[in-house]
Amino acid sequence: MSKIADTHASAHKQQSAALQPSDSKPDCTPFVSIITPCYNEQKTIHLLLEGIYHQSYPRSAMEVVIADGGSTDATREVIQTFQSSHPDLAIRVVPNPQRITPAALNRALAAARGDILIRLDAHAIPSPEYVARCVTALEQGLGDNVGGVWEIRPGSDRWVSRAIAAAAAHPFAAGDALYRRAPRCATVVDTVPFGAFRRELFDRIGLFNEQLPINQDYEFNARIRQHGGVIWLDPAIRSVYIARPTLRALAQQYWRYGFWKFRMLLRHPKTVRWRQAAPPLFVAGLLGLSAGALLAAPARVALALVFVAYGSTLTGAGIHAAVVRRDPGLAAGLPLAIATIHLSWGSGFLWSVGSHLIDQHFSEWIVPSR
Repeated sequence: MSKIADTHASAHKQQSAALQPSDSKPDCTPFVSIITPCYNEQKTIHLLLEGIYHQSYPRSAMEVVIADGGSTDATREVIQTFQSSHPDLAIRVVPNPQRITPAALNRALAAARGDILIRLDAHAIPSPEYVARCVTALEQGLGDNVGGVWEIRPGSDRWVSRAIAAAAAHPFAAGDALYRRAPRCATVVDTVPFGAFRRELFDRIGLFNEQLPINQDYEFNARIRQHGGVIWLDPAIRSVYIARPTLRALAQQYWRYGFWKFRMLLRHPKTVRWRQAAPPLFVAGLLGLSAGALLAAPARVALALVFVAYGSTLTGAGIHAAVVRRDPGLAAGLPLAIATIHLSWGSGFLWSVGSHLIDQHFSEWIVPSR
């Protein structure tokens, strides 16, 4: 059995019998709509649905609204099979012809019936008390957007997949993103990966921005903060996140993150954090030193020193992780995964900057037609 398939079972083994589903809550229990963007997720969608089905929150007070972008694999069949075998959980599928995440979220929002909306992705598995804890935090007024922390699991049994999962939560790759590092206490943060909101929040600040296929969560949270709202992270609200299985998929993911992060910062420049600025600065420095190395010896020396320092840091991190986790594959895999994250994010960000500047330059020469 693959590690992805084991994920669902291990997520529930740690919970006591007292956390099993119950309909003992009073009739005033808020109705919750779980909204999920989805496209070609046949390998993981059943894990999400199983996780929702085993919530401690009453199923009669929940529904799942999946916005599917026209999946070409067996995703729809998996959902239909689950619906047939679990008729006591309301599941609806709505179309998302635009095939981008913010449009999927907005389509699901329009179809949802709940007073409280919880966003979960198709490759995530919520802990059994996820919904109940989100609802409680919102009811207590702790935040306008409530979320929790990720337990990042590998996308396959291969050593490189284990390294990618470890890198995604490593401070050298994730920086100070608390939802990846599980703080001890609940706290106010600038973003959470999956949010829980009251419906009225969208009336105040608007829907998800469909001009940002990536980073729409961060942009949405920036608008919440601009309107005086609070983003609340509770480490007791936990979910399993299944990481990308290959370095190629990881590179594509983080290149997109970097590209759209700059486009998001054009709208909210004050939201930039050091963890977001470091990769593009690093890549820009490498490019500058590489160009200079063609002309001057000092630049060649500086470039060599950067490679030695960076390589030594990554090697040390890999060896440390391999010893602590007792996984020899991390010694080589973790440095590769972290370097992929840094270089892909930084390159995507710089490409976005360059393409934006070119667009701006040429737009000045465009004469409007009469």
